[in-house]
Amino acid sequence: MTEPISAAAHARTILAAHEHRRQIAPLTDWDPALDLPAAYRVAEAVRALRAERGERPVGYKIGFTNTTLWERYGVRAPIWGPVYDTTLRDRAALSGPVPLAAFVEPRIEPEIVFGLARAPESGMDAEALIACLDWAASGFEIVQSLYPGWRFTAPDTVAAFGLHGLLVVGERVPIAPGARSAWIDGLAGFTVDLLRDGVVADRGGGRCVLGTGPLGALGHLVDALANDPAALPLPAGTIVTTGTLTDALPVASGQHWHTRLGGLRLPGIDLALS
Repeated sequence: MTEPISAAAHARTILAAHEHRRQIAPLTDWDPALDLPAAYRVAEAVRALRAERGERPVGYKIGFTNTTLWERYGVRAPIWGPVYDTTLRDRAALSGPVPLAAFVEPRIEPEIVFGLARAPESGMDAEALIACLDWAASGFEIVQSLYPGWRFTAPDTVAAFGLHGLLVVGERVPIAPGARSAWIDGLAGFTVDLLRDGVVADRGGGRCVLGTGPLGALGHLVDALANDPAALPLPAGTIVTTGTLTDALPVASGQHWHTRLGGLRLPGIDLALS
């Protein structure tokens, strides 16, 4: 009988592939016992190894919140993973293009990013969730696949950082108490154009995120973490990026990307790549 593969062994495999920019076969190809609960234990082992080398979790990314992409990737629910101090950048602090050499098969996702003023609780409605927010921002997440051709199952993605590579956060706009109702409406119904070198490459918006908008994605994460005793908490100061508003598009050196939002009190974000 074959011995089960430990979470620690999978974590070492994932980190080695990442460090050497080397793609590997999906873990589920050679470990059919790797289901979602087991994959989150691998993710926790990865987080522990990254912490040992000095990386500090500062928030969460939520993946696969865009329901229009579920059939393509064979998923039926969102996933999540940590954002680290080493994988977070403020757009205003960037002095030049973002190098792509650190990523494997990178793609770009326009997202809405939240900063928490207080810890949200499971079961909160939109009014309660918005009251937990300090600010909102446009963001770009550079996602990557350690698995060739972006072919994987949901457990594979959870084990491999939730596909996270880098989060770039645009201007952080405070959410004033008197404007919360307007923010709720805007986050549910806004639109976004994703432009590559000045030409619209895709369009999307709030409704693409779980059908309800980025606040719904935040609520999903809060509820999911409440049922996972190994998960990191969501205290004040936590950053949460809520998933792609369009398709995740391949990127290349020399490109310039930016977003144009409509119906939301946020400026877009621009990003050059090298």
